[in-house]
Formats: sequence, structure tokens, C-alpha cells
Amino acid sequence: MPSRVPSIHFTVRIDATWHPLGDDPPEHHDAASFVRHQLREYTARMLRRYSVLDVPAAQDAVNASIDRPWSPESWLVTRGHAALTVSAAEQHLADEHLQRAQHGDLEREETRRRVTFLQSMLSDPDRRRVWWIDQYPDRLNELDQLTKVVADLKPPRDTHRHGLQAEVAWFVDQLLTDMHTQHQREIFLLALTQTLRTLGSTDLQNTAARWLADRIAEPGVDTA
Repeated sequence: MPSRVPSIHFTVRIDATWHPLGDDPPEHHDAASFVRHQLREYTARMLRRYSVLDVPAAQDAVNASIDRPWSPESWLVTRGHAALTVSAAEQHLADEHLQRAQHGDLEREETRRRVTFLQSMLSDPDRRRVWWIDQYPDRLNELDQLTKVVADLKPPRDTHRHGLQAEVAWFVDQLLTDMHTQHQREIFLLALTQTLRTLGSTDLQNTAARWLADRIAEPGVDTA
């Protein structure tokens, strides 16, 4: 019977009993054939969740399902026990398949990590400049061209966050990136403190007010 990997199969032996209940089976049903078909189909569906590398777990799952009274039809009750094995060739094939899958996962993770690093580096003007100087000290004249190319690049989103939390975190990161001048930041903090006051978020309001006070106290900041 097929495992989770379509080309790799379990060898299955099922011992089962069946008992008629009440009415006789319909004329088009041979009870023994019907039971064999039902047990094969039920076991096959269960085994498709497992690889042949998971023989003990697959066997436990199948037996937990069929080694108790089970009535596929109102006129019949069955129960059975399955023993699963795999050939050495199938086991070897499954090992190779798993190794290829793991190797592919590692390559994809390395690619994702490298892309995330570059996205993080190139989306931040200060880090981008330092990174370029370190990587290409003989191509500093190309830095302005790079800046134009990546002007619309957004910082990577935090994949450890989900749903609304991830969206809010990304929004705040982008907001901070887009505030280039002191005046923009001051306007933002003024609006933020008013919003937090309305929401009743005292701790956050006090923190934002402290940031605003620090900005106004900076030399050269226009407070008019």
C-alpha cells in the first residue's frame, strides 16, 4: 500500500473478523469481499499520512483505528489487526528521499537567510553605505546609483510574528524609516501623545511625551 511518498510502499498483512448484525446484507454485497475492500481502503488512507521510515507509528495508528469494533455498514461489524513491513530496497529509497528533502530544505533556508540579510542591509541607508564600503571599497562611485535602485526597497518583515501583530510591526518600521527630518518626527510624536491620551494608555503616553521633550531640548530644534 502507498505511503506518504507515492513511489514507496508498505507491505501490509491484515487479520480481521466480521460479524453480521440483524438484517442480512444486501444481495449485491458479499460480506467477506466487502470487509476486505473496506479494511484495505481504510488502511490505505491511514498509511498515506506516513513514510515507510515511520513504520511503528503507522502501525500503531492503523491498529488504533481498526483493532476495535467498527461498523462500515449497519448490518456488519468488523475488527482487525495490521502488521506492516517494508523491503530493504524501499527503506533505502525512503532514506534517499528524506536526505534529498532535507538537503533542499537547507538550501532554501540558506537562500531565504541570505535574501533577508540583503533586504535588511539595503533598505537601511546607513547600514547600506557601511556595507557597500566594506564589500566594494574600489566601487564607491557606484553607491549613488545603488541608492537610486533600492530607493523603494522595504525592510523585511518579522516572520516570527503573525497576523495583525506582524502588520503593525511592519507598519511602525516603515513609518520610522519614512520620517527623515526632526520636524517630521516632532509632528508624529505630538500626534502620538494625543492619541495615547485618548486611548488611556498612560505608560505609553508618558514614554512618548518624554521622547518629545528630549527632541525639543536638542540644540537647533525649532520649537516655534
